[in-house]
Amino acid sequence: MQITQGQRLPLASIGISDRLTMAVNIQSQQVIDIACFGLDAQSKLSDDRFMIFFNQTSSPADAIKLLAPGEFEISLSALPATIDRLVFTAAIDGAGAMKDIGTSRFTISSKGSAPAAACEFSGGTFTVEKAIMVADIYRKGGEWRLQVNLQGFSEGMGALVRHFGGEVNDDPAPASPVPAAPPPVQATFSLEKKIAAQAPALISLAKKAQISLEKNNLTAVKAKLGFVLDASGSMNGQYSRGRVQEVLNRLIPLAAAFDDDAEIDVFAFGAKPTQLSPATLSNYTNYIDTDHGGWRKWDVGQRINDEPKAMRMVMDYYSQSDDKTPVYIIFISDGGVHQNREITKLMIEASSRPFFWQLVGLGGHGYGILERLDDMAGRVVDNCSFFAMDDLHDLTEEALYDKLMEEFPAWLKEAKSKGIIG
Repeated sequence: MQITQGQRLPLASIGISDRLTMAVNIQSQQVIDIACFGLDAQSKLSDDRFMIFFNQTSSPADAIKLLAPGEFEISLSALPATIDRLVFTAAIDGAGAMKDIGTSRFTISSKGSAPAAACEFSGGTFTVEKAIMVADIYRKGGEWRLQVNLQGFSEGMGALVRHFGGEVNDDPAPASPVPAAPPPVQATFSLEKKIAAQAPALISLAKKAQISLEKNNLTAVKAKLGFVLDASGSMNGQYSRGRVQEVLNRLIPLAAAFDDDAEIDVFAFGAKPTQLSPATLSNYTNYIDTDHGGWRKWDVGQRINDEPKAMRMVMDYYSQSDDKTPVYIIFISDGGVHQNREITKLMIEASSRPFFWQLVGLGGHGYGILERLDDMAGRVVDNCSFFAMDDLHDLTEEALYDKLMEEFPAWLKEAKSKGIIG
């Protein structure tokens, strides 16, 4: 199977279950150091025994072994539970940049078998980068998956080590007196570059989302993103005018920033809730009019709104595991909310779980308890925020991102301090 930048797939789909070989072959006049970083759930090198390179050729239990330059043998079952991600990297030792490399490729295969998947790349993918993350193998939903990364840094291997939270032993010692600390190493890739390969139409939105994420110090946050849609009859105008699709379009860049698979879990509700297909970079276009037959055919029962049933479905879905990854839930409603007691009880229950609820009123009135949840007592943490707009076009895209990110950072800090999120 030929795979390309940005592509993700389960290893099981290419016949790999445990033992595999990853081989990275880069054609270059420069010396290229190939390494594998074994990272924890926060994408940090918390145990440097799992950085495998020419100077350390195996990890504990031989879970990762460097067989030859650029060729790694992996035993997934031998990896400890603390290792969630393997990042295969390449860095130039000396002068030069990745734009100068020739036709290169990496392959992945079951041990002793022919390659099951291959990705070709060249210097045309890069500009000034001296180090790149070639590919990731990571856990998601109880399975191992592969991601084609091909994103880079303007500095070399040291920048990679520092990016993953490690220390570079050969960094020069500071002079006396100690000067001010240097600015942190900045990755040259951005949210814009991350989605450009699959969804170029979203590049403008990605730039605006990136600015808001940077302002709120959220660029390193990993979270799941849920989107809950009022599909009652009074919302018909919002759907038919394309407003709901526009909201989804603006959320996809956030999904790409927060989630490795750039997925949004989507739910809709009328008299009863239903779960739809995940929205992704590959299917977001016309999602509202096409998924499950389009919004007019969604299985939501009578076109009346029952928010508590939808909230319960969402909470039960994300409570299936003990995962402490934050879940950012965007709940769209045009009002007519009246089940105040039931909603209050649910939000109190949810406050001890890793769920943040961003409630958004869209073109309606009578939002009831949704407007007051932000000040509600009895919760472990403040897990809700609300804002309303008569029309999506009342807010610029930049202002919408700022609204969506307004209270999420404070919840992350408080939820982490109380052990609700990891």
